[in-house]
Amino acid sequence: MLRSLSSAISGLRNHQTKLDVVGNNIANVNTVGYKSQSARFQDIFSQTLSGGTAPFGGRGGVNPMQVGLGMELSSINTNHSGGAITGTGVETDLAIEGNGFFVVNNGFQNYYTRDGSFTRDATGILVNAGGMKLMGWSVSGNGDEIDTTRPPGEINIPLGEEMIAGATSEIVFTGNLDSGAEAGSDPSSFPFYIYDSLGNRHELTVEFTKSGDNEWDYEFYAYDEDGNSTEVGSGTVTFTEDGKYDFDSNDPDPIDYSPGNGAADLEITIDFSALTQLADPSSVIAKNQNGFAPGVLTTFNIGETGVITGTYSNGMVREIAQIALASFANPMGLVKMGSNLYDISSNSGEAHIGLPGTEGRGMLQSRALEMSNVDLANEFTEMITTSRAFQANTRVISTSDEVLVELINIKR
Repeated sequence: MLRSLSSAISGLRNHQTKLDVVGNNIANVNTVGYKSQSARFQDIFSQTLSGGTAPFGGRGGVNPMQVGLGMELSSINTNHSGGAITGTGVETDLAIEGNGFFVVNNGFQNYYTRDGSFTRDATGILVNAGGMKLMGWSVSGNGDEIDTTRPPGEINIPLGEEMIAGATSEIVFTGNLDSGAEAGSDPSSFPFYIYDSLGNRHELTVEFTKSGDNEWDYEFYAYDEDGNSTEVGSGTVTFTEDGKYDFDSNDPDPIDYSPGNGAADLEITIDFSALTQLADPSSVIAKNQNGFAPGVLTTFNIGETGVITGTYSNGMVREIAQIALASFANPMGLVKMGSNLYDISSNSGEAHIGLPGTEGRGMLQSRALEMSNVDLANEFTEMITTSRAFQANTRVISTSDEVLVELINIKR
């Protein structure tokens, strides 16, 4: 039988595969995070009709004569270049500007995706459309910091549920003490508030009594429910001759206060460096103190480094979670699993999970999604050339058939 039949059949078969790849790309032109694929061909072995000979005896060399026996599919490559980023306005929609992958988990193993369409489920956990949990790091048990050295886990955003409170640990006082006051005169009293570890507010008062030139004694008092006062701190503050705070002579002791009712004891650092002593009536206020009353999580925002920041009803803002991204030595080696998911293979390398913006993982864009990177113009061109190549191979088969018919008709 003619070799051209086998060659043409291999062309038909493999161009049909390429057309399948092109059709799949066009079908996914609007699939979020989809990465286009391309089919590549190579020739297969050739039959040698005569070997080559070297120049000899005054005659030149002769090239080998070979007839190819068709073609085959060499690879189907995935193009991991970035797609266009489109804004959505949804705070849980995320796009990656770089080469990273989101890490999602189905309860048994991790998968990887460029599809950043996430939502909060009934428990506040960030999940994708298939219910897989987005991986990252949440605040540690003490609620103060995010420990990214731990293995990543689920990310929970408990809107309307989580409440926080903070104890006062430092206070900066500002204002003025009247330089014209007489030593030993009645003290000047100024109230302020502090918060314990449970968010309870307590009223305290600071009293300043001039004890000498450029020198003032102070006492801190706390009040119980019956209005009885207890001294919780005292000391002396001094000023320079131009009425400024004397840094060399002052080192105020902290306030030691036991709020009771199950709250932790407080040790509050005092800062009087913003006080002045000038010829003006005494007026002192507590400024820039920390500590706050209980508040519930009301809104959140996701930054470009993957940090999720929560805003509470008491006006406090704090980091509540960190999104993780994965990178691979060879992303083209990843295996497509459907549902916009990838899994590792023996040629992709292991997943390197870390922070966005590091090791080429890229930054995040919130309220946006990465669209497909399919180039329709290129795909239609590929479809046309593939169709013509398929058509040409059918003509080879038709022509080979005509030759066989003529051979058969020789006997007639």
